[in-house]
Amino acid sequence: MALSFVLFMAGRAHARNVQLFVPIADAVAATDVSDRPTGAVKFFFAMQKTPGILKNLGSYLAAPRTGVAGVSDQRACHEAFLLTLVDLEKRAQRGGATAVVNIVSYYRKMEMASATDFECHVGNVIVTVWLKGDLVRIAE
Repeated sequence: MALSFVLFMAGRAHARNVQLFVPIADAVAATDVSDRPTGAVKFFFAMQKTPGILKNLGSYLAAPRTGVAGVSDQRACHEAFLLTLVDLEKRAQRGGATAVVNIVSYYRKMEMASATDFECHVGNVIVTVWLKGDLVRIAE
C-alpha cells in the first residue's frame, strides 16, 4: 500500500501543465491541422467590433480536449484551438446562430480576454483550450 502511494505521488510530481498564450492568427494559418471550422459561423474575439446583433441566443463554453502525443506544444495548441472553434461552430449552428461574439479563453473559470491571443494548457498527454462566447444572429 505504501509503495502504491509513493508511485502515485511520484507520478503527480511529474505532472505537466504548461500555460501558453498563442496568437490566434498563427493557429488559423496552420496548414498542418485538418480539423477546422467550415466558415458557416463568424467568430469575434474579446472586444472586436461586430456587425449589428439581431438576437442573442445565450452563451456557450467549448472545452474539448485533445491528445499531444508526438507533436510540439505549439502544434498541439493550434489543433486544440481549431477543434474548439469547430465545437463552437457546431453548437452555434444547432442553435440557429450566425456568429459567436465576445469569445474569451476560460480556463478553470478564469477569463482571459484578447482579440489576438488564446490561452492553451499542455499537459503530459492532454492539451486544453477552453473558449466561451455568446451565440448570436448578426446582420449580414
